[in-house]
Amino acid sequence: MDKTKGRSQRLPSSEPLPESFKQRLIGQLGSEEFEAFAACQTQTPWGGLRFNTLKGSPEDLRRLLPFKLESVPWTTDGFYYPLGERPAKLPFYQAGLYYLQEPSAMSSAAMLDVRPGDRVLDLCAAPGGKSTQLAAALGGAGFLAANDNSPKRVKALVWNLEHWGTTNYIVLQEEPSRMTAAFSQFFDKILVDAPCSGEGMFRKDPKAITGWKAYNGEVCRKMQDEILEAAAPMLRPGGRMIYSTCTFNPLENEETIQAFLGTHTDFHLAALPVYPGWMPGKQLPETRQLWPHRVRGEGHFLALLEKSAASQQGPQACTPQWQQTVAAEALLKPFYRFMDENFTAPVEGPFAIYQQHVYKIYGQLPSLDGLKVAKPGWYMGMLKGERFEPSQALAMGIRAEQAKRRLDLLPDDPLVSRYLKGETLMVQGEPGWTLVTLSGHPLGFGKQMEDYLKNHYPPGWRQFD
Repeated sequence: MDKTKGRSQRLPSSEPLPESFKQRLIGQLGSEEFEAFAACQTQTPWGGLRFNTLKGSPEDLRRLLPFKLESVPWTTDGFYYPLGERPAKLPFYQAGLYYLQEPSAMSSAAMLDVRPGDRVLDLCAAPGGKSTQLAAALGGAGFLAANDNSPKRVKALVWNLEHWGTTNYIVLQEEPSRMTAAFSQFFDKILVDAPCSGEGMFRKDPKAITGWKAYNGEVCRKMQDEILEAAAPMLRPGGRMIYSTCTFNPLENEETIQAFLGTHTDFHLAALPVYPGWMPGKQLPETRQLWPHRVRGEGHFLALLEKSAASQQGPQACTPQWQQTVAAEALLKPFYRFMDENFTAPVEGPFAIYQQHVYKIYGQLPSLDGLKVAKPGWYMGMLKGERFEPSQALAMGIRAEQAKRRLDLLPDDPLVSRYLKGETLMVQGEPGWTLVTLSGHPLGFGKQMEDYLKNHYPPGWRQFD
């Protein structure tokens, strides 16, 4: 096998493995297998990308990209790409057709088996890779709540969900314990990709070793226990929850799950598949440990928890107080006029207005009063007096055929680069709002004048090289 095929361009960490870490892994793996682990730490990490099934099929991606892809075994939408390729520099990345993601990190959302119509929570979501995977699995039906308690990280989470074309979601910025009362037994599926000591990222990220020295397993374990404690009441009877980390420390993995099960008798472990290289846990054989010397990816741990269907039923969802800002039809007239003038098929509501910003919201949420809501739904755009200006999120979430006016560009057209840099395009067309697309996939809006297209690609999204 070609040892470089599918490897990312980033070089492995030159930071030596901490001695206490080495001694513990020798105890976990044995001295002979530890040598294989240590040797793999000098190899280049694998590069992966995950196709956006909201925008087509994985076979579409194979046809569009100028290099060969190899499937990641544990998820149908994941691929390895060849060493030296730079997928983020291709315009298809800007069109939201794929997300660059370490292959092992694709496993947890895939094992949650989300289906269209599910209510799903990504509790520790930033920067949003797993949230985009969950959103794709929902296929636009059901609901995704993505949460992170860091204001800085929430910005990246919002950008990734908007870039992905997600339409059925909210973004929260909260401590998990503050969410429990509002979402009592509300979710069908919960993903807890817990903060951890990050041992599985040592090869990929030199900073992970520095962080490990500052935040050991004991510090992380306390956070993990608290997060699981907050997550458990939010899962409906019969629902499933994935707990995952990117570490090898049993204290944060199997021992965390053992402690949780000891105090939550309404939960049990469900067995996970065994893909090549996936190792059953030593204490809890239903769990899985992914080791970088055994799989084509970095280190990861997975445990699938199921809540008893006999648990007490939760409250019915109600129309929340925070949604009482659902807009009166008169206030939305500029928005409806925009849709009539520019769309062949309008976006369906309900809609809400927050400080002149229009959102499509999910109509079956409990009250979120007192919680920090970073994004209350799919962002449509802004009301400016008697006119409406569409958002980039709206452009990324609609189907190309919904737009009455389109400027469709091919990947090698120089206008693609100029559009992504925010430049005015000297093209002719019917005046009005125009959706710029790349081989039929939305890139963003422009406003067609007589002989030029005024560029509305957002400054924060633009490419300058």
